[in-house]
Amino acid sequence: MGIWQYGARFFRHRAHVHTGRSLGVEMGELRGTHVPVLLERCLALLAPALDQGDRTTVHVDATLGLGGHAEAVLRAHPRTVLVGLDRDPEALAHARARLEPFADRVHLVHAVYDELPRVLDQLGYERVDGVLFDLGVSSLQLDAPDRGFAYARDAPLDMRMDQTRGRTAEEVVNTYGAPELTRVLRVYGEEKFAARIAATIMRERAKAPITSSARLAELVRDSIPAPARRTGGNPAKRTFQALRIEVNGELAALESALPAALDALAPGGRVVILSYHSLEDRIAKRALAARARGTGPVDLPVELPGTGPTLRLLSRGAELASDEEVTANPRAASVRLRAAARIEER
Repeated sequence: MGIWQYGARFFRHRAHVHTGRSLGVEMGELRGTHVPVLLERCLALLAPALDQGDRTTVHVDATLGLGGHAEAVLRAHPRTVLVGLDRDPEALAHARARLEPFADRVHLVHAVYDELPRVLDQLGYERVDGVLFDLGVSSLQLDAPDRGFAYARDAPLDMRMDQTRGRTAEEVVNTYGAPELTRVLRVYGEEKFAARIAATIMRERAKAPITSSARLAELVRDSIPAPARRTGGNPAKRTFQALRIEVNGELAALESALPAALDALAPGGRVVILSYHSLEDRIAKRALAARARGTGPVDLPVELPGTGPTLRLLSRGAELASDEEVTANPRAASVRLRAAARIEER
């Protein structure tokens, strides 16, 4: 098996699949660093599903990023085939180089994770044994100064994880009306000063378009009362999170991707989800909980056939990173891990 990847320009309804080891853009120097979050815990949770004796197992990394989790899985499980998805062509190029030693059992695909069913169908896999979602923005995207994700650096307001398609944060900031901007900031950023920030944006963009991350961060800061700016870190972080989620349609994609991934799990298969804010974690919690309980009448002495739970939860609530991990990797500070196993068919 060779590396598979969608073409550099990705089309949602028509996939162009190529094989071979020389795909993609030329590798430049890796921008940023990459420390996989909760790596040892993820490996421990996935191991029972991926260790199946002489049987080849299939693991999906739905958010491949720079390939840190994927590389560790491939090293630990020499009979496991990886299907790695990412919407960012630059991340795929770096991951491809990193995973070159395992190229004979790797498929890399330029796709958003809600397209997993189509990807698996195209690759010929009906069931998979492991799935990992490491949600949110990647190290590459945060550390790249020209992507516009970081409020601490001046850059064009882009924020697209896939820069080959879709609207930018600049378009959102300069074209959305005040009610819609307020909704995005309040719902996706959980920003209590959303209306004030939206009003400031409307006023300032009437004078000149807002095109840089530094300018937007300045406007957000000026919109928030001074006492509120003294706590909670950079006052722009919630606005930037909200715009990133809106630009990339992250929550809508996750709401359809998780059920599809759970449907694809083989009996005994396992899913691990790393979330970084409450909205992601809420979607993960609901998706797992819905399948961890039966659907039949509660007053019956035995479960009716086909009404029992299909998942067994592997974590009690959401697991957090240890103090030691947060010290070594500050991006683990907000992580919430949830995991579940597909119940073996009786």
